[in-house]
Amino acid sequence: MRCHRLRKLRVSYWKRRKRALPMPVQPLYAKSMTDLYRLHYAPDNASLVIRLALEEMGLPYETALVDRRAGAQHGAAYRALNPGGLIPVLETPDGAIFETAAILLWLGDRHPDTGLVSTVTSPLRAAFLKWLFFASNTLHADLRMLFYPRKYIGDNLTQQGQLQATLRDRLQTHLHSLETAAADQPELFIAAADSHDTNRPTALTLYLACMMRWMALYPSNSDRSWFRLADTPHLARLLAQLETRASTSSACQAEGLGTTPFTQPHLAYPPEGSAI
Repeated sequence: MRCHRLRKLRVSYWKRRKRALPMPVQPLYAKSMTDLYRLHYAPDNASLVIRLALEEMGLPYETALVDRRAGAQHGAAYRALNPGGLIPVLETPDGAIFETAAILLWLGDRHPDTGLVSTVTSPLRAAFLKWLFFASNTLHADLRMLFYPRKYIGDNLTQQGQLQATLRDRLQTHLHSLETAAADQPELFIAAADSHDTNRPTALTLYLACMMRWMALYPSNSDRSWFRLADTPHLARLLAQLETRASTSSACQAEGLGTTPFTQPHLAYPPEGSAI
């Protein structure tokens, strides 16, 4: 009898609790995966990597120009998306994402059938992540210091020149390492082939192609003879293949990059905005 009364009391209590509990609140950013992504970009900036990825994946997206000439990346509106004021930012159903490698990894994991990144269960995953973050944390970081030495070492031109000389040597070493990886594990750079597409690039190829483009072009007022595409034939082949793809054609048209943006690049002549 006592047990029966206790059970009735418990049922009564939870009925009252259920009536008292509020209904689940829908998140304010409750967009579906069919909604557009929004890429905050500037021509021939790191956002180019993300534009190429979105084009390769066939995902709908819209763009929002970050006017570098007007310093829009330092404004409050953009800093609300990326406190560091760097480009790109991708607005997604999960919120705004910055850092190029983070955006690539998120997109690849969210859309695993596109082949942008090695899947979580792939035996290639560890090696792919290793080289993706090498490209981001080592290669891209050194490249940024080469382009903007004043931000890292101050106004002394002699010291800036010394830093840039060291960085050029480091970048040549990095490219040699990536050339070896491309020769030994080409599947890290080209996604698993299917009957319709045998040269589908991974995120690593897209990221690397853009950085090698910038090595050939920038800084425009300094010696760039250290960079020779012919020194890395496996990587050069990947860049040439990428130039034949519809994703590259779309990106080039949008950002004024010409028809050979990676193997014979020229400065961007974009229909809107400024590359620097």
